[in-house]
Amino acid sequence: MFSRDAWKEIFEAIGKNKLRTFLTGFTVALGILIFVTLFGMGNGLNNTFEKFFGDDATNILRLFPSQTTIPYGGYKAKRQIEFENGDLEDIEKNFTALIDYITPRISRNALVTYKEESDNYNTRAVAPGHQFAEKTIIMKGRYINETDLAEKAKYAVIGRLVEIDLFDDDDAMGKYIDIGGSAFKVVGVFQDDGGDNEERYIYIPYTTRQLLEGNNDKVDQIIVAFNQSIGYAGALQFETKLDEFMRKKKVISPEDPRGIFIQNVADDLKRNQQFAGALQLIISGIAFAVIISGVIGISNIMLFVVKERTKEIGIRKAMGATPRKITGTIMFESIFITAIFGFLGMILGIVILNIIQGETLEENYFITNPSINTGTAVFVTILLIVCGAIAAYVPARRAAGIKPIVALRDE
Repeated sequence: MFSRDAWKEIFEAIGKNKLRTFLTGFTVALGILIFVTLFGMGNGLNNTFEKFFGDDATNILRLFPSQTTIPYGGYKAKRQIEFENGDLEDIEKNFTALIDYITPRISRNALVTYKEESDNYNTRAVAPGHQFAEKTIIMKGRYINETDLAEKAKYAVIGRLVEIDLFDDDDAMGKYIDIGGSAFKVVGVFQDDGGDNEERYIYIPYTTRQLLEGNNDKVDQIIVAFNQSIGYAGALQFETKLDEFMRKKKVISPEDPRGIFIQNVADDLKRNQQFAGALQLIISGIAFAVIISGVIGISNIMLFVVKERTKEIGIRKAMGATPRKITGTIMFESIFITAIFGFLGMILGIVILNIIQGETLEENYFITNPSINTGTAVFVTILLIVCGAIAAYVPARRAAGIKPIVALRDE
């Protein structure tokens, strides 16, 4: 079957039936192309979820205060809940074994000036643990430390892009910047894998922010990092216990849907991963349905091909060709066409995924770096080739079993 004559026969058959060959190949190439593209898009969606949650630590709970909606404990509804420094101490004291670190966050927007340069930036007043919660990477100097908190020091850690905006080519370390009318010394410069927005933040000690705002002890939100050894189930239990503790401390009804909101990043990540996984299965199902339709198309075309060549098969059998050789020739022709167009469709699909990558796709459709593992693409292509061979085998086997006299009478 792999002789020179067999190859010559295959190419002659292809040359005589260019349209039929093209239609067969187009069906195969289109099926693989759609599969590769859809599967790559599904992976791109997964990448978006991983990027969104991978920028920050996933073993954290974020506590946000809000207004109550139910009267409780002698208090009226619509009472604004506030967090204080004492809440940080109480949480740490009551859940010591479960907590890795705890940090408040106070966010304010301020005009920041250095010499003739100025711009508006978001400042975050935090504790040292915030560096791990945000996965902040120190490029120069250091982060906020416990001494800064105790001394209520006017120190600032600025983002990489803040340094570029305000200092141009100058080194920001040790320089003083004006933040909302107060002078702060730059003690560190950081970068963040979260992108440009994350690198335009400025971090200062939360005690310094409280001092500037009348020496109060209020905080906007509390970030609690739990010990990863407790696992996902343990994190959910910790969230429930922490919610109960804070509601009791702040006198909020257990039935009140508001008052306090806790965001469990680990739970959000798991839910989104499950959603992305389900969506990937749906996309893969659609892609495989396209593959199956391609196999059916190949089967139908091969039925027509065999029917068209019935008389030719009769002549070959009359000249001594065995049923096995006839079957093998027809199957090898199908495999050859399927392989050529299958790998062409695969390569074209990978090229399309590489072309469409970019910020526009990520921002508008939440698909980041759509791609497909080469091994997966090759496996699916080979699977289609095998299915194409099977689709060709059935009609070829049937044709090879026809008696020569019957085949020669075929019109």
